[in-house]
Amino acid sequence: MKTLNKRVLVTGGAGFLGSHLCERLLEQGCDVLCVDNFYTATKDNIRHLLGHPHFELMRHDVTFPLYVEVDEIYNLACPASPIHYQSDPVQTTKTSVHGAINMLGLAKRTGARIFQASTSEVYGDPEVHPQDEGYWGRVNPIGPRACYDEGKRCAETLFFDYHRQHGLRVKVARIFNTYGPRMHPDDGRVVSNFIIQALRNEPITLYGDGSQSRAFCYVDDMIEGIVKLMESPDQVTGPINLGNPVEFSMRELAECVRELTGSNAPLIERPLPVDDPRQRRPDISLARELLSWEPRVQLVEGLRRTVEYFEALLRRGLA
Repeated sequence: MKTLNKRVLVTGGAGFLGSHLCERLLEQGCDVLCVDNFYTATKDNIRHLLGHPHFELMRHDVTFPLYVEVDEIYNLACPASPIHYQSDPVQTTKTSVHGAINMLGLAKRTGARIFQASTSEVYGDPEVHPQDEGYWGRVNPIGPRACYDEGKRCAETLFFDYHRQHGLRVKVARIFNTYGPRMHPDDGRVVSNFIIQALRNEPITLYGDGSQSRAFCYVDDMIEGIVKLMESPDQVTGPINLGNPVEFSMRELAECVRELTGSNAPLIERPLPVDDPRQRRPDISLARELLSWEPRVQLVEGLRRTVEYFEALLRRGLA
């Protein structure tokens, strides 16, 4: 007998974004199957969900086929920070490509609608600013970041080929920099780096002169955009940019973190990593038009909540 609740699979469900998405889906009354191999995720992110009657956890690597019955699939499985995805670049590419093939195969068999968490990294080090969905990108296909950049680009290719060839109901979001509670403290991303360094009163590391820019979206806003895309009409396939269009330099971000933490940590400069984009900001016109979505949480408020999270981790000796 078919359950009355929508059964939803979230791959990478114990990760930063995935755990927040699982929470949101449970609040909506879904039965949630959270799948993760715990390569970068931690059970602490979803520990509070383990007793929920509509939540199920499965340890599984998406590079292998998965045989379950579901109505919707959110494919978020893949390390997303340079430190993590560069530590095993072959596995990173396999996760994006083989994982996409396996999840698309599952969607084809079950008739499920399927969402792909793509990335702003498909734009590489852009020559167009801000980046809209029509821009094809400027990616080094053999550089140290290519395992992630090209893996995600190939996953997009697969999603749209399955859509054209097999009629799958696909949704593709290009996710820009996102931050908030449950970020991994050692993931090497700029927000977590700056906050941890400031709270420890260690020198805050700027790469280059700190003039390179990013746009930061708070996690609650991002989850809202992801869910709105999945719930949109079938003809809205994407790719659609999801991110905050308000741009900040790395130096501005560091100064903001210092002020919020009350830290006197000095700013130090280090060489810019290879292929690190100089600027990144989404054009979210499509998301506004098709999803009636745009971020609402201002950077200072989002950083304050994130600082509180990392303060708690440090008190517990977990960071």
